[in-house]
Formats: sequence, C-alpha cells, structure tokens
Amino acid sequence: MSDTPAYEYCFTAVLSGDVDAHLDDLYEAGCDDATFGSIDGVHYADFSREAPTLADALISAISDIEAVGGLRVVRIEPEDLVTASEIAQRLGRTRESVRLLIAGRRGPGSFPAPVSHLRTRNRLWRWSDVAQWAGIADENTLHEAHVIHAINAFLDWDESRRLLSDRERERIAALERAPASGCATGF
Repeated sequence: MSDTPAYEYCFTAVLSGDVDAHLDDLYEAGCDDATFGSIDGVHYADFSREAPTLADALISAISDIEAVGGLRVVRIEPEDLVTASEIAQRLGRTRESVRLLIAGRRGPGSFPAPVSHLRTRNRLWRWSDVAQWAGIADENTLHEAHVIHAINAFLDWDESRRLLSDRERERIAALERAPASGCATGF
C-alpha cells in the first residue's frame, strides 16, 4: 500500500471514436470511475478519479481510454481558454464590466492579453492568467490550470503531427531543444 495520499479530481475527457460500442471495454480498462455521454454527437467521459496529483489522474484516464482500440482523447475540460462572457460568469460580473476591465477603463489596469483571436470580437484568454490578475487563484488552482493546458497542448500536437511530413515533425520537435532566448527554427 502506498504512503502517497490520493485526492479526488473531477474532469471531463472529450473523446473521438465509437464510445457506445466500447462501454464494457472502457469499464474493463479501468474507467469504472467515469460516466459516459454525448452532446450533439460529441462523446465525453466525466471522471471522478482518485490519484496523488491531477497530472496522475489525467494521464491514467487518458491511458485507460486509449487502451481501448479506436478511442482517443481529444481534450480535457475544464479548458483554460475562456471568452469574455465566460470571464464575466466566473468573476460574477456583467459582460460590460469585463469589457471595461479588458479595455483598461475600470479596475487596476494591466488586464491579461488575449492568447488568441487578437483582432476579432471572439478573443480568448487563459483563465489562469485572468484568475491570477483578479487575485482569486491560489497556487494550486494555477498549477492545475497549467497541467490541463499542457496536456491539451500535447493532445493537440499528437493529433496534428499526423498531418505533417517527417521533416516538419523533426523541425517542430527541435523547438523543444531550442534555447529559451531565441526562436530560430530554420523553416
């Protein structure tokens, strides 16, 4: 028996593949702590998994699901990327109040920059950045958001690398070894 305490982590895994045909297989693979469902044709698994860390819980759930042939985990939720409307909901503010915070017309200023869609109305922010800015995130919450972000980045990379040539995969993989101060890729 391990001396490492286990904590219960709740998260959702978004899936691809014929989940309904493999429910028994998923149970046998170790997903007896998940409830499976589908919304608008998108399959998911709601987990309540015990593990020493969130990373352990997520990685073991992904491994258990992908041990069943034909099934893949697309991403983990709750996603760290949020819209202004989601920020308003999470902060308990109106959408207009958040718009003014973003524009620097209210609050202390220095609202985090969007990480996507900079020039559109549908911008996205990292919730962990906003929560830290708002002073509502403790270190554990921020760390867990970063873990989910890293796993989703890996899942995205794993999926997209299949569409790349060998040379492109090698060049992109070389970025990991590049010095932090520079970004010369040779493309």
